[in-house]
Amino acid sequence: MEGWGKIVAGVVLGVAGTIYATNEEARKRLPRSARDLPENVRRRFESAVSAAREASTRRREEILRDLAAHEAHSDRVVQLEARTDDARTKESMQEGPA
Repeated sequence: MEGWGKIVAGVVLGVAGTIYATNEEARKRLPRSARDLPENVRRRFESAVSAAREASTRRREEILRDLAAHEAHSDRVVQLEARTDDARTKESMQEGPA
């Protein structure tokens, strides 16, 4: 029966939220800090969303830089392999047919 506590807490919060959202008299009787709570939560949520978007943008830029560096490295490896293949081809041509 461990889960019942969470269910009851969820129901209580849901009922309290519904009363707060629909009953203006109940809101007026609440202390000022409790009335400002939804506004504070909204501001914190917007702040968190903004920070997450900024972090996502930075991470995306970092990934693109890493990919560009990897592609540059890959191009160098391909060029080195091509040079090595060319050198082997020239050597085999100089040796002549076996």
